[in-house]
Amino acid sequence: MAQAQLTVDLDAIRANWRALDALSDCETGAVVKANSYGLGADRVAPMLGREGVRRFFTATVEEGAAVRKALGDGPEINVFGGHMAGDAALIKSAGLTPMLNSIDQMLRHVEALPGHPFGIQLDSGMNRLGMEAEEWSALRELAMKQKPRLIMSHLACADEPNHGMNAHQLRNFCEMTDGLDAPRSLAATGGILLGKNYHFDVTRPGIGLYGAMPFRDARRVVSLHLPVIQTREVKTGESVGYGNNFVARSPMKVATISAGYADGLQRALAPKTYLWAGETRCKLLGRISMDLITVDVTAVDNVPDALELLGPHQSVDQLANHIDTIGYEILTSLGGRYARSYAGE
Repeated sequence: MAQAQLTVDLDAIRANWRALDALSDCETGAVVKANSYGLGADRVAPMLGREGVRRFFTATVEEGAAVRKALGDGPEINVFGGHMAGDAALIKSAGLTPMLNSIDQMLRHVEALPGHPFGIQLDSGMNRLGMEAEEWSALRELAMKQKPRLIMSHLACADEPNHGMNAHQLRNFCEMTDGLDAPRSLAATGGILLGKNYHFDVTRPGIGLYGAMPFRDARRVVSLHLPVIQTREVKTGESVGYGNNFVARSPMKVATISAGYADGLQRALAPKTYLWAGETRCKLLGRISMDLITVDVTAVDNVPDALELLGPHQSVDQLANHIDTIGYEILTSLGGRYARSYAGE
């Protein structure tokens, strides 16, 4: 089969980081977890390092080790998942800074790697990761003697600026950390946009770097073009695809496209999704299968070699809206079979 082409615009990521950095009033890091949201941490992280980022964030130590390999020595790599059992050797060899989430993680870290850098993650109300107020109160004196590199928490509703949870978590975070001698971080992309009260010493932009909401001013980062394998004429009453899910009401021209749910195109996308041939919108027909989709190209005089799924005509957030999800899920689902290229290096 022909290979679909996924293009990542590194210049756009660079511009998005600069814009969020300009809003931050403090040090601006970068979240490169999940392979830079599916776009390639081995290319994104070094580019951001050259741009001046000195603090990166990953979800797991394995991700952190991969980013360290790409970056080399120097920048700090903070691991949101903290110090799990069996992680000590990789934390040490890759020079990672785990964000400790519990008393158990704190004890594990100081026993396995005495003197090794660490940070603290606090739960300010999200009830997901981090030490709760009582746990932190019991551990705070011991932890601060070890000089944590960063104390952070995470906002649950930062993409909704008027949500009362934002102010609630801000108050809780201040109550838990005011007066402590360590850098603090509360804001990811949404928190940056909430304003300087949420910025503290370090911000952690993630999704905004990659061109998606809630950063409305972000430059588009991703384009995805899917190759046309074959076109055919379909007669009135004939069906297309599995289950006879689509039946033609009139004669039409149908293109079979090389992509499917194995490439991250979820089956739920089928009813509302369009592809683009130049300026012509082409409806996706029938079911999405593992490797193939079918598209109505009746209105296209000269069918191109590939159709656009993501690009100037359709963003990751617009595609996400078709199935009531978010741009994060679209980006991180993009499959491994795409031929990836990088613009702007």
